[in-house]
Amino acid sequence: MSASIEIGLEECVGCRTCVEACFVDVLRWDEGAGKPAVVYAEDCVWCFTCELNCPVRCITILPHMQGAQVQPY
Repeated sequence: MSASIEIGLEECVGCRTCVEACFVDVLRWDEGAGKPAVVYAEDCVWCFTCELNCPVRCITILPHMQGAQVQPY
């Protein structure tokens, strides 16, 4: 499993919700930038928890799979 994880850093408010929501540590906090960073995209299990919990909806998960994809919102 893997996915492309897009974070709109311009829209991100730095709340850290996505980092806290990611139980497989795909996202980590970048102290220097004050924003989340995708560190282990290949470990993403497509739970969409980071995307669904982002208060400004600046995260998009794009699973690497064939066929139709489901949009969580």
